[in-house]
Amino acid sequence: IGLPTVLGKCAHCPLVCVCSLECMWLTVSGGSCFSPPVVNISLDVPAEQRWEPLLKIFDKDFLRKAAAEVIDTTVPKWVHTAVSPIVKALEKYVPQPYAGEIRGMASCCQSDISDIVLLNFAYEVSAFCTSIVAQNAKGNIYHGRNLDYPHDVLKNLTIDIRFIKNGQVAYTGTSFAGYVGLWTGQSAKKFTVSGDQRDKGHWWENVISAFLLKSSPVSWLVRETLAEATDFQDAVMRLAKVPIITDVYYIVGGVQKNEGVVITRDRSGPADIWPLDWNMGQWYLVETNYDHWLPTPKWDDRRDVAMKALNTTGQTNINMHSLYQVNKDIS
Repeated sequence: IGLPTVLGKCAHCPLVCVCSLECMWLTVSGGSCFSPPVVNISLDVPAEQRWEPLLKIFDKDFLRKAAAEVIDTTVPKWVHTAVSPIVKALEKYVPQPYAGEIRGMASCCQSDISDIVLLNFAYEVSAFCTSIVAQNAKGNIYHGRNLDYPHDVLKNLTIDIRFIKNGQVAYTGTSFAGYVGLWTGQSAKKFTVSGDQRDKGHWWENVISAFLLKSSPVSWLVRETLAEATDFQDAVMRLAKVPIITDVYYIVGGVQKNEGVVITRDRSGPADIWPLDWNMGQWYLVETNYDHWLPTPKWDDRRDVAMKALNTTGQTNINMHSLYQVNKDIS
């Protein structure tokens, strides 16, 4: 199992994973080399205790100040009031283990539970993302993604996480301190998954409404799928069907030929499932933040740039490093 190697600022992170046998993320952004700390989170201890290892890496005051910066620049003021019912009856609205993990996070950081809830909502709002899943001429699957966030402080909150169960690594992901969900992860020798925002307007209103109706945040479904899915097909079915709090694109890569898919999600289910199809010449899929069957806005040409770079590279030359270069060129 390979963990991400991160270079540069993580406000913009290209990641590449080869999925043939074992998954290994290569994460790069321009600038100086930077490797985030690795945190081992034991799933065998009570949920309230799982995130205590963060305090071996981060100072409590720094975490509180960083969280406040992210919240203040992301979360509308009315949302602070709207989450009050969630905080007062956390277990009613938040399933385990997340309720326990949020309580534990607040306790170990000496923060209000409301701040941790708001921070997790803030992390659900990503900026512009690009995910690519591609298959080379040998049938190997590669999965790459850029993840842009508008907060420079996130570079210093970035962590690689090993989720440990029964003494073994169950799954891994790259995330941010204080966040119990995952936007990017891998289950070794099974599948990789990334999530891209699909914003159809009224994001905060829809999210709060759906959350109060007990739908799952998109990042929690990623984590649950990494923990429970037995293979690529199982992962695709879970990511396509489970109700979530907002629209999203899930991009999944597997370990067998043609195991690559973009799932366009509505809150209640799939709006579209777009697979790799080698026989039809569809050896890569590019997903930015727009439905793939519609034209992109004139002011955002990331899809066209990515497709041009992939066509120039060619299927025979696709590997971890060439796909990384494609992701880097998109930024």
